[in-house]
Amino acid sequence: MIFSMAAVLGATLGTASGILTLCGLSFLYRSCKKGKLEKGDSGDPEKASVLHSLQQFCVEKSTEPIQPKPLLKFPRIYRPKLSVTSPEVINYPDPEKAGKPSPVQQPDCSNQATEGSEDVFPVPRQADSADETPCTTELTGGMTTSSSIIHPKLHFSLTYSSQNKELHVTVIEAEHIATDAGCEGYVVGLLSTARDQRQAQTTVRRLTAHMQWGEDLVFPLANGYKVEGEVSLSLQSCDRFSRNTNLGTMRFKLADVGMMSDADCWVDLQPPKQRDAAASAGELLLSISYLPAANRLGVVVMKARGLPSDKLKNTIDLSVKLALRHQSTKLKKKQTRRVKHKINPVWNEMMMLEVPRELLAKSSLDLEVLNLLRPGELESLGRCQLGLQASGTGLQHWQQMLDNPRKQIAMWHPLFA
Repeated sequence: MIFSMAAVLGATLGTASGILTLCGLSFLYRSCKKGKLEKGDSGDPEKASVLHSLQQFCVEKSTEPIQPKPLLKFPRIYRPKLSVTSPEVINYPDPEKAGKPSPVQQPDCSNQATEGSEDVFPVPRQADSADETPCTTELTGGMTTSSSIIHPKLHFSLTYSSQNKELHVTVIEAEHIATDAGCEGYVVGLLSTARDQRQAQTTVRRLTAHMQWGEDLVFPLANGYKVEGEVSLSLQSCDRFSRNTNLGTMRFKLADVGMMSDADCWVDLQPPKQRDAAASAGELLLSISYLPAANRLGVVVMKARGLPSDKLKNTIDLSVKLALRHQSTKLKKKQTRRVKHKINPVWNEMMMLEVPRELLAKSSLDLEVLNLLRPGELESLGRCQLGLQASGTGLQHWQQMLDNPRKQIAMWHPLFA
């Protein structure tokens, strides 16, 4: 009994002594660690500052409302003072003093930046859109433009030879031309009298904004220039399909030749009138070539467009009739197939005609677009002529064919009733 009590007492004392021993060791360990940290503070100031900040860092909640800070002021901007002679000064009219001459206004320095004051920018008043007036803009080359279109200008001179009874129109140059890529241009002169018409043209050149020729257009006048008649000069352009476009025309009376003789004239070319466009009954695209070795003339009737729609209301059955003439004698005639129900018909049909080369100068082609109303009844929609005796595109197309043998040359031709 006594022995067991002694054993229990010994165990209890041992546990107590163990707990005390652990507490002592723990206290000793903390003391040693704190000493090392204090020694390390003197050697590494960065770690000390970090530990110090960590110890001082504290977040405290506050229920007080946050008051806004005063607005920031922008830095003062220094600007040059306005001058009366400066081109940047704009004097806006005062509506209260409208109609009264006002003296030269001195620049207002009240808005200038001063020390301790904020910079104020004056806002100019906007002019009313109703007060704005259109203005003309000066372009390079002496051209001026406004809302109107700039028309081409032609430079030419006139000379009448009383010995040869001929009128010489010298086409010098042209400018202010609206150019398109791949287009060519030339000038056509037409002399119209009560008896006949004579036509001449310059060489075809690449179309540019300023073109020079220096070529003479010669018109015979057996009875002199004091007769009734007129001369027209037209600037023409043609594209890669040789479609001609009138860029402008000018006209003068033969009675004015004496006054205009031996003088350089600059004239503005006027656009073609609407009645001239209305007189056309559409266009026909043709391609022609001449084979000298075989003495054959090839004509390809390609297509038509712009035909008068008032004549194609009930029936559309279109074909092209071709006739080869030598002077006034009809040598050969052919006709294409008929195309139905198409107001812009396409044929692409080739016809071969045998023509000796020596007869080409006095030969011509007559083409006519026909519409079949009913069996046996044909209606003519328009016709055109090609040859050296023709005018306009008919003359130009024939001349290009003679100058370029064995080459297909296509061109649009206007149809006339």
